[in-house]
Amino acid sequence: MPKYENILVAVDGSEESRLALTKAIELAKDNHAQLIISHIIDTRTFATIEQYDRTIVSRAENYGQELLEKYEQEAKNAGVEKITTVLDFGSPKSKLPKDIAQKYHVDLIVTGATGLNAVERVLIGSVSEAIARHAPCDVLIVRSE
Repeated sequence: MPKYENILVAVDGSEESRLALTKAIELAKDNHAQLIISHIIDTRTFATIEQYDRTIVSRAENYGQELLEKYEQEAKNAGVEKITTVLDFGSPKSKLPKDIAQKYHVDLIVTGATGLNAVERVLIGSVSEAIARHAPCDVLIVRSE
């Protein structure tokens, strides 16, 4: 079994990402690894809405920051010593496996399985599938506790 040094977990507040966080915390503790908790605000989803509501991006940013602070505290309470949080904007499908994974020398990305049905996956693709395709390292897609 490989020893991981830098573990990236993608969170969005969903139950699937919570399961991924729990698994990533355990892996970080077992490997004495740095845990990078990342939330990417997908700006493409705001393109149309922002024309009507200019505060949507700042609200999304506040939500993301609160989520990261909560999850960082959870990881600290569980005994993880090295934690970094990353809040960024763009497409999670490319930001996570390309930019963030490379910047932090990530050797494992942990992500939750998405709740998309087969038709939605064909039309828009899931973030976890895109991460698995483009990641420069191992990827763990968490489906259950």
